[in-house]
Amino acid sequence: MTDQQRPPPDALVVGAGPAGIVCALDLSRSGLRVELLEASDGVGGRMRTDRKDGFLLDRGFQVFNTAYPQVKRRLALRRLRLRPFTPGLIARTSRGQMRITDPTRRPGEAASLLPGRVLSARDLTALAALTARDALLPAGTLKSRPDRTTSAALIRAGLSPRAVEDLLRPFLSGVFLEDELETSARRFFHLVWRSMVRGTLCLPAEGIGAVPAQLAACLPDGTLRLGTPVAAVTDSGVLLEDGSERPAPTVVVATDGPTAARLLPGLPVPDGRTVTTYYHATDTSPLAEPTLLVDSSLAVLNTCVLTEVTPTYAPPGTALVSTSVLDGDPPGRHEAVRGRLAELYGTDTSAWTPIATYTVKHALPAMAPPWPLSRTTRFAADRYVCGDHRATGSVQGALASGTRAAREVLADLARR
Repeated sequence: MTDQQRPPPDALVVGAGPAGIVCALDLSRSGLRVELLEASDGVGGRMRTDRKDGFLLDRGFQVFNTAYPQVKRRLALRRLRLRPFTPGLIARTSRGQMRITDPTRRPGEAASLLPGRVLSARDLTALAALTARDALLPAGTLKSRPDRTTSAALIRAGLSPRAVEDLLRPFLSGVFLEDELETSARRFFHLVWRSMVRGTLCLPAEGIGAVPAQLAACLPDGTLRLGTPVAAVTDSGVLLEDGSERPAPTVVVATDGPTAARLLPGLPVPDGRTVTTYYHATDTSPLAEPTLLVDSSLAVLNTCVLTEVTPTYAPPGTALVSTSVLDGDPPGRHEAVRGRLAELYGTDTSAWTPIATYTVKHALPAMAPPWPLSRTTRFAADRYVCGDHRATGSVQGALASGTRAAREVLADLARR
């Protein structure tokens, strides 16, 4: 059916990432005729999984957090066949290898937290108090306090510089995609820390792309249009890149920040963080456990053997290693990373086979304090914008922003 033959929709949603999908879902369920326009050949935006020679390759290392409210509300978690990471991490530091594990989930490993083995008694007490506050206090209380950087929040919590440099900075740099811990504490760090304590970090058996795929499967037939890039938002709807126009009284832009700013001139968007992820295959797993390994030198953000988390990520008999670094992939960086991996895993990596490299620009918005937890999605009359850059850089932020966009569209229509 051509655009001329299709009845014009009540609303157009541009971008089939998590925010756009849930916005289109909520609008459709409220009785509106919706079209969801996606430029690429699949849903998910940055949350996609490619298949190559029997490997599942997420577009950048990602984890799935079961504690996010929108995740629990919208997804059938059992159908994702989730496999968990170890509730802890291994840090390679100038003082050697350090392991920290959540003793409430792995009581048998609590001895590793004895004072002096990883952290001092003072640091253990400070970290336990911070964790208990974030886990037990109402989320509204965490959000309402004055905002500051994560670095300042950790110091205020009583953690020593050594604890921050050896454990928390290397771990959180991989969460924030920045190494100065300048990310908002109240609007992001404390809420993410809370979700990690209350939920499980895991991966779907079919890759992270299974998450948006499950959401998109709930869309009414005919809603989703792939391979349909939008060139501009117009007074009457949108102009497609093929030169045709698609009219609609309401348009929601649910793309990444730079694309949204192009489609909605004058829209302020935050700077973005860039990350590069290298995938290597090897015959033997260099770490026989599903544990995240972080590097206090920050030569790499983190690395893990994905097939220890879920074997479906690689052909039988093959281990798939994911390694992420800040910023892009200039000449020579891959070999430097491979050399550092040899040190981190304590093994020869020269025979590891490079499978893929993904550089993801604007993987997360830069969330410096004071960072608003959520922004209105209203941009102009009948024009809206949603995405993680309008909330927090997480699946929760994207889903919450898409939910808010649908709610504000429906509220505005109800007032007419």
